[in-house]
Amino acid sequence: MKKITLLLLALVLFSTLPASSVRADAAPPEAPPGTTLLPGESITQVRMVAETVTLTITKHPSDPQRAIAKTEAVFTMRNLGTQAETMAVRFPLSFFNGNSDGYGGFPEIPSITAKVNGASVPTRREIQPFTNSEYSFPERDEIPWAVFDVTFPPNQDVLLEVVYNVDGFGYYPYEAFKYILETGAGWNGTIGSAEIIVRLPYEVNEQNLDLNGEAGHGVSTPGGVRSGNEIRWSFTDLEPTYLDNIQIVVVAPALWEKVLSEKNNVEKSPNDGEAWGRLAKAYKDVIMMPKGYLRADRGGLELYALSKDAYERCLALLPDDPLWHYGYADLLWAHYQYGIYFAGEQDTEGILTVLLTELQTTLELDPDNQLAKDLLLEISYQIPQAAQQNEDGSFTLLGLTATPIPPTPWGGFATETPLPATPAPEDSTQAESTPQAPPPATEIPSAPNPLCGSAFLFPALLGMVFAVKRKK
Repeated sequence: MKKITLLLLALVLFSTLPASSVRADAAPPEAPPGTTLLPGESITQVRMVAETVTLTITKHPSDPQRAIAKTEAVFTMRNLGTQAETMAVRFPLSFFNGNSDGYGGFPEIPSITAKVNGASVPTRREIQPFTNSEYSFPERDEIPWAVFDVTFPPNQDVLLEVVYNVDGFGYYPYEAFKYILETGAGWNGTIGSAEIIVRLPYEVNEQNLDLNGEAGHGVSTPGGVRSGNEIRWSFTDLEPTYLDNIQIVVVAPALWEKVLSEKNNVEKSPNDGEAWGRLAKAYKDVIMMPKGYLRADRGGLELYALSKDAYERCLALLPDDPLWHYGYADLLWAHYQYGIYFAGEQDTEGILTVLLTELQTTLELDPDNQLAKDLLLEISYQIPQAAQQNEDGSFTLLGLTATPIPPTPWGGFATETPLPATPAPEDSTQAESTPQAPPPATEIPSAPNPLCGSAFLFPALLGMVFAVKRKK
């Protein structure tokens, strides 16, 4: 029900945005996937006896925020006929089914190397018709192929090896990779055995994988077995179709390495509040989806709890630091907004009260903190019973008053829990942004109102816009 609610809200939102905004939120361009080798165009007696493919995912050398997979594929082929066969074995350099990257582009895998029985062989680029697929909607009739010649003697195994790199695609902080097995249907009979291995630079777990399609790239292929830094899929006697193609969605390696680095820092220096804050933000960056909501699968919920704990440890050590107070409120709002408010669940933990208190403290410590003002403005449009902007631009936090207010989606009422205003520290390096030392404050300062007219008729919708645009 939660996912359906979010989907409906997203559809309504997109229908109200101008074309330029919709373009900005469109799916990222796909990269050409890796595929199983194809035989020549004639019918063959050569069978693919075994296939082992390893995708080693690392940071992209030209853009560390992105990911790349070195793909190493080894094929054991056997000619079941009585005559030798010589053919041009093919590998598609672009989309094997003639489709584009979603924007009318046709990117290619830049290079590929091939070996036959351990000896390197030259490859050549040829333009040939695309391979029919059970789900393709071809946008062009021909695609580029890497082609190399192979002779298959009868009743002998021939070992083929190809190595190439494929780019990931997707919304940061997630990258998707695909491997196409269905092209193996062109060989004689079934694929005797196939093993697809995805290898990461660290231990693979539910926290650094998106198994359920939370990031919007579709569900990762089920059935993968995780062990150490690998996840693998195994098949026997496979007659591959498009249903057997492999997809995996991973956290960008650079970000997960940041998580591991900050975990190491707090283990070495458990009394370092800044280190705890950086770890909290790293966890939050992993689970903050591009549309402003948090991952809601088991791994995402685990990371939310870890981020929340790290923020609380940070603030216990740095209670006078406004930026970490804001960062904590930002996390809580993302959780509350989609996990409780839109889903219609009860706020049994009093999250709204805590996040409003954190924003109040942020502005007491730093009256000019624009991040906190923007977040309060967003809350005031979505939940006017919790926060309202006054005529002078300041805010009244109804969710923190002792006077009962009308029933609200968060369930129940909160009472005031004021925190004393204290001066900000003179030396503090922040992961969220750079704070300013504020004077003591007695009221929540004003924030500009960027909305007018009919915008007030769509508070929840506008809140989603702010969630997308808000600095994290």
